[in-house]
Amino acid sequence: METFIKQYTTTKLTDLELIEIPKIKDSRGNLAVIEKECIPFEIKRVYYLYDVPSDAFRGGHAHKELFQFLIPLSGSFEVRLKDGEEERLVSLNKPDKGLLITPGIWREIENFSSGSVCLVLASDVYDEADYIRNFDEFLLFKGL
Repeated sequence: METFIKQYTTTKLTDLELIEIPKIKDSRGNLAVIEKECIPFEIKRVYYLYDVPSDAFRGGHAHKELFQFLIPLSGSFEVRLKDGEEERLVSLNKPDKGLLITPGIWREIENFSSGSVCLVLASDVYDEADYIRNFDEFLLFKGL
């Protein structure tokens, strides 16, 4: 298991991916579909963030092994990402585009618009041992 975790100490922001979710357009509205070919992991947990005040932020952690796919079902929000050397801010505001976050990347979700909903698909069930909640510990994990 340590070897598996070790591979994520080298992940970079370039490993992140904005993925277009297949959609079916219709005069009655659009239908977006997420099937196993859409994201590179089996979904084992689904949760969503909503009613987040615009001045609040969520996240503030990294994962050792967990992959996440964030989708703005409604409204918009920004995801601040750090790999220990670089930082990037990604705006999500279309429900047919999601952000794939690999393990070993620090994330903070902020600037939620009124009525926004962030859907998160995760590669595993909740495991507190997988979280890195302190940025200095994150930098140690990354070997920086």
